[in-house]
Amino acid sequence: MYGAVVVGETGSNISKPVGLASLADRDVERLRASLPEMPPAAERPVMVIVSGLPGTGKSYFSRRIVSQVPLLVMESDVMRKVLFPDPGYTPSENRRLFRAYHSLIDDLLGHKVPLLLDATNLVESHREGLYRIAEGRGVGIIIVYLKASPDVVYQRLEGRSKGMDREDNSEADWRVYRRMQSTVQPIGRDHFAFDTSGDISPAVARVVQEIRCFMSTD
Repeated sequence: MYGAVVVGETGSNISKPVGLASLADRDVERLRASLPEMPPAAERPVMVIVSGLPGTGKSYFSRRIVSQVPLLVMESDVMRKVLFPDPGYTPSENRRLFRAYHSLIDDLLGHKVPLLLDATNLVESHREGLYRIAEGRGVGIIIVYLKASPDVVYQRLEGRSKGMDREDNSEADWRVYRRMQSTVQPIGRDHFAFDTSGDISPAVARVVQEIRCFMSTD
């Protein structure tokens, strides 16, 4: 079980559990294999972080964005099911998923792949991990926070339970929404905040404009 030796950045030998290291590597490769077709590498890639509670329209908003600009969407709900076909949304499951998710993000940004991250991203310490990855790669960050009225969210989540949106990969319901409300933390950086209860076209246009500005080489 033990015995693998990894040389750290300082040159010291650090013993790591072989099983754990191998599992983490396998998780990253499984997530990589699940990715859709890659957009072209960009001279000035950007990482768009879309945050919000379940039912606030993150995935629909993301689809609208990538219909206009070439970004790779990394949807945590899709990736969760790659690792956990019957997800339980437990803390240990979350740790394993996001360890692999973040490793893959770092690798893709290193290859200059522009990304859009579709996940709840409600806790600032979790977002800080993403900020550090992007900054370490010298990549621009755009943060978008989405919200909607509880009545609209309830209707959306009821529709989700009936399979009304075939492109919706989340299994979060009204109970999950209510539980996660208490975990929302303020975003400590400049960001966009939009209410998706109505027409989101102006919000989409604003974010697309910002992405194009970030990625422009002019």
